[in-house]
Amino acid sequence: MSSSPSSSGPRTSVVIGGSLAGMLAAAALAESGEVLVVERDALPDGPRPRKGLPQAHHAHLLWSGGAAAIDALLPGTIGRLMADGAHRVALPTNMVGLSPEGWFRRWAQASHYVVLASRDLLDWHVRRAVGALERVTFLDRTEVLGLEGDARRVTGVRVRGEDGGERVLGAGLVVDASGRSSRTPVWLREFGLPETAVRTVDPGLVYASRIFRAPKDLGSAFPVIVNVQAGDPREPGPGRSATLVPIEGDRWLVTLSGTRGGEPSRDPGGFEGFARALRHPVVSELIAQTEPLTDVALTRTTVNRRHHYEKAAMPERFLVLGDAVAAYNPVYGHGMSVAAQSALALRATVARYGWSDGRLAARAQKAVADPVGAAWALSTGNDVFYPGATDGGPTLAERIGAAYIRRLLRTSTGNGRVARAVTDVMTLERPAARLFTPPVLLAAVLGPRRAQLTGPPLAATELAAVAALRA
Repeated sequence: MSSSPSSSGPRTSVVIGGSLAGMLAAAALAESGEVLVVERDALPDGPRPRKGLPQAHHAHLLWSGGAAAIDALLPGTIGRLMADGAHRVALPTNMVGLSPEGWFRRWAQASHYVVLASRDLLDWHVRRAVGALERVTFLDRTEVLGLEGDARRVTGVRVRGEDGGERVLGAGLVVDASGRSSRTPVWLREFGLPETAVRTVDPGLVYASRIFRAPKDLGSAFPVIVNVQAGDPREPGPGRSATLVPIEGDRWLVTLSGTRGGEPSRDPGGFEGFARALRHPVVSELIAQTEPLTDVALTRTTVNRRHHYEKAAMPERFLVLGDAVAAYNPVYGHGMSVAAQSALALRATVARYGWSDGRLAARAQKAVADPVGAAWALSTGNDVFYPGATDGGPTLAERIGAAYIRRLLRTSTGNGRVARAVTDVMTLERPAARLFTPPVLLAAVLGPRRAQLTGPPLAATELAAVAALRA
């Protein structure tokens, strides 16, 4: 990795934002030329938090579809992450989950997986792998002030460094991966371009998270993901949930969430009580006798928002990735995996059409819309029904789609084949079209083959582990 840019020009890409999406975009573009990653924060030299990523305190899931994409871009990264303490959890075998449609069964055959670690550790491993690429330069403590060019074509960015000095970085391609704070809508407006269509779904979700010391020897006796979703937007009352995941260092990261009227607070004394009041108290039972290692971290920036840049009038040589395109309700854990698959789609687009293609950015933006759209449908299917979540309520298409997803979830509680199909899409290993194949459609019509479970699918040894914690 270079410490300062040696040149910038037609074969140089500028990536705005040094988080996961930006780093993976840099990895995708490094095969085509020089890449400058511009980040306004100081990038930590290790697995430490940074100011511009407050959501890092909460539980993160890297679905198998996202993990595979990261390894395709940066071979060996997931293995190094695992060696540093991350967990690879087989799905659905090692997950206990309660949805509004009932308890999910832990089918014996593991078909997918999820990688679990703190966000700081994951970002560090990706950042270190990207930093080792010869063509990538990090410009941290540097703020992007605006785009250079016009409505027809972007030619670079204007930046201000830590010393207050301003300069222009010329580029043959500019990628905005700056997250929820993206200024792309402002920049396009300054170019005189029409407003881009935006869909916002805001159920008023609040997240509260705390890290606990995992009880000794419990890992071998208890499933390593527990998720309890205790709300249905079609019924009165707020939606609430609790998620427990293991992270490196023999720790548990527990995240609580609640929509308007049911939000968790920063009060440490109320943390366990919130989890205990859910439809099932399994998470509260697990943390009742454990040692808290941190205070409660609270985040309110959880709105679902999607910009349809793939349909917009965009300047040539400019595209948008990551949360700057679509930000999701974090409870579904799709943001990181979508960012990874979007970067992979960007690399494939450059390889297919070549750097000199005039519509390169537009082609890449359309390719990115595939993983974005699949995650959006899953993330907003419930949220759109909460009071006040949207200005005009759910659209007809959203109502139909949500009804079908709800039917699939109910069917998957008692049908292994449908559970496999739903997990294919949830993990982003397969496109959403997987849920509309004739076998899945027929199974959804027929409904679950087995009766609903009346409690969490825990084995005798696991129940004994919970009982020991209560004692």
